[in-house]
Amino acid sequence: MKKEYIDLSHTIENGLITYKGLPAPIICDYLSREASKEYYEEGTQFQIGKIEMVTNTGTYIDCPFHRYEDGKDLSEVSLESFVDIDAIVIRIPFSETIEITENHLNNYNLKNKAVLIHTGWDTHWNTDNYFENNPYLTEGAAEYLRDADVKLVGIDSHNIDDTNGQSRPVHTILLGAEILIVEHLCNLQLLPVDGFTFSAVPPKFKGAGTFPVRAFATL
Repeated sequence: MKKEYIDLSHTIENGLITYKGLPAPIICDYLSREASKEYYEEGTQFQIGKIEMVTNTGTYIDCPFHRYEDGKDLSEVSLESFVDIDAIVIRIPFSETIEITENHLNNYNLKNKAVLIHTGWDTHWNTDNYFENNPYLTEGAAEYLRDADVKLVGIDSHNIDDTNGQSRPVHTILLGAEILIVEHLCNLQLLPVDGFTFSAVPPKFKGAGTFPVRAFATL
């Protein structure tokens, strides 16, 4: 049976604002095709791109080092933690609530799963509405997910935490338990509730705890 892949990541383009207060990426030519002509024979041209950005850009994954100085960075997390994780979608529309508690999560088998929270907030992507009053998990929800032994938690929202305050209990709890976080997902409405795997693979950087990913589901 042929596999189906569903892209769950936003496109990163020059000038994209993912998080207010953080700079947008600069994506440009380091070597343009026109400029490359002087280095190669006629008819042979190349483009070499240059990208300048913060690591919290687009759809990205958080590893423990993002929150903890002694936590695992991108280079230290095993490939098995990023690829082909049995997954489940939990649908909690933002029109019903933006505060996601443990009560929304307690009727599912979550052990060793990638838990993807589908709120529908990605419909506001790249608009001013995306940054205000977004859906988030409570501290109690994070504790429940930790105690349920999940492997990864993803959400299609601006942040998995409530950004109205200064604390970030969900990041603190999940990353403290080496449970990875993926934020700014999209297209979760295209997925079944279960019966698929989730992958979100970042480059193997030393000294970085978060980075954009090409997140996708395999059905």
